[in-house]
Amino acid sequence: MGFGVSGSTAVIFLGVLIASGTLYTAAAGSAEQISEAREEHDEDLLDRRNTDLEVTNAVYNDSTDALEIDVENTGTTTLSVNGTSVLVDNVHQVQFSTTVESDSGSDADTDVWGAGQTLVIDVTVDTTPDRVTVVAENGVAASNSTIEVS
Repeated sequence: MGFGVSGSTAVIFLGVLIASGTLYTAAAGSAEQISEAREEHDEDLLDRRNTDLEVTNAVYNDSTDALEIDVENTGTTTLSVNGTSVLVDNVHQVQFSTTVESDSGSDADTDVWGAGQTLVIDVTVDTTPDRVTVVAENGVAASNSTIEVS
């Protein structure tokens, strides 16, 4: 065997070694991303399972066109007030004000809606609604089709 055969064998071996290292790096990175995505999905699923909402009261004031919706966080997940959506007769409401009521009082400036607390939502609508739906940031929703008119 001459130097040419030994040299070409070394070049081929070096190429296989570099290709194997690159393949391993790419495969390990992909496996890590998949693992992180599964963990995040499992955490989101647990949050949804631990979230429960109940629309306890919905009152429409006919003279002021004001709708007040009381929603209790009956689950164990702490929710974001800013992540909460309101639908009145299946129309997404963009302008509404919120207050979180708890044992220690009311807070209109908080974004934290803890377990056992009631979120009071004030919306202005033109007509008496038939149904209100409140959706938490993780997609869990509660509806009420019994609207009191005052």
